[in-house]
Amino acid sequence: MMRTFKKGGIHPSENKLTAGKPILDLPLPGELRIMLAQSIGAPARPVVKPGDVVTVGQMIAEATGFVSAPVHSPVNGTVKKLEPTRTPQGIWQDSIVLVPDADNPFDSSLQPRSEEEIGHLSPAEIISIVADAGIVGLGGATFPTRVKLSVPEGKRATTVIINGAECEPYLTCDEALMNVEADNILKGALLIMRATGATEVIVGIEHNKPDSIAAMSRAAERYPEIRVEALRTRYPQGGEKQLIYALTGRVVPCGALPVETGCIVDNVATAYAIYDAVYNRHPLTHRLMTVSGEGLTSPGNFRVANGTPLSSLIDFAGGMPEEAGKVIAGGPMMGRAVSTLEATATKGLSGLVVIPESQARRKPAGPCIRCARCVAACPMGLEPYLFMLQAENQVWEGMSEHGVMNCMECGCCSYTCPSSRPLLDYIRLGKQELRKKK
Repeated sequence: MMRTFKKGGIHPSENKLTAGKPILDLPLPGELRIMLAQSIGAPARPVVKPGDVVTVGQMIAEATGFVSAPVHSPVNGTVKKLEPTRTPQGIWQDSIVLVPDADNPFDSSLQPRSEEEIGHLSPAEIISIVADAGIVGLGGATFPTRVKLSVPEGKRATTVIINGAECEPYLTCDEALMNVEADNILKGALLIMRATGATEVIVGIEHNKPDSIAAMSRAAERYPEIRVEALRTRYPQGGEKQLIYALTGRVVPCGALPVETGCIVDNVATAYAIYDAVYNRHPLTHRLMTVSGEGLTSPGNFRVANGTPLSSLIDFAGGMPEEAGKVIAGGPMMGRAVSTLEATATKGLSGLVVIPESQARRKPAGPCIRCARCVAACPMGLEPYLFMLQAENQVWEGMSEHGVMNCMECGCCSYTCPSSRPLLDYIRLGKQELRKKK
């Protein structure tokens, strides 16, 4: 029997329309709008001004705290201005506007480190390189990776888990990366192991990605510390707590971090970014993104420069279909609807999904019929129906007492509700109100 987590979960239609498609480089737009807030924690602070000439990989905004990450230029170019840009949800946030050099946007004098140099790096030096490269969690959480690799005093990491589950419908950028960069992903995983003092690496991949399992397994044959495990296809298999349980049987206590179980969890794209930073001296300036949806004529997996307008991604995928009703940033389960395509690609954005009008509108919500499907589907063992009732009546402390802050916002409850009740919306509202009271 394939490994999986214990509680809840669902199996929505996978719709992996771009599985097996090659990775294509997205053409550069005329200007890049690079957001300063690209990680959990404090936004970065600009260290450039209008008129400055910048080079590929140059830091253009510095971290402003321990939980923060610097931002780098993906191109040679010129700083046009510093001004607010809308996020995909329409919120104005500060950004740096760059105009790429039309003739030599990517020419660079950076030289890769030798194997000897890499072999002599200490754990602290690896973590410093990761911090300076602005690497954040590329599975969507955007937690600064430097923080994750800095094991707290008194704790011990034993196991590095590399997350290749990619359980969200439509998204295939991680699968595409594993298919072509398996060995380099594992080199990144070994660097994580060295940095944290762990003794083993486990790579978890859902079994609906046979090519990725084969590629990663072949690459792992060289490394006795690494093993690759096929996981049952089940959403949300890629959640940290679910993945840890599936691969090790360990349970992360409520409110605790994975390191409490001795585990460090990183996405495959994060592991690759660590490899690229340490071996090639490349900061995190590009990422793979999936652009998909039934109406697109050329959906695919694209390598995208940080700051690229979302409209450019849609255009490269064939243009907005006439029947489009909604565009989602991320996957359809945990992603958010896009309010403007003038927003730009960021480190944490894994894809865009175009939903046709026929599927973009919610059904009218009916009364709760006490079927308990939401309870059965919740991978955290919570009671979503109760949270909605409490939120409707503004019983915020009651939501806290019943563990609403443990909700991972996976959307399983709303997906399974036969009455189409917006359970997750009310859960998010309750969590927001509780955060205000802190």
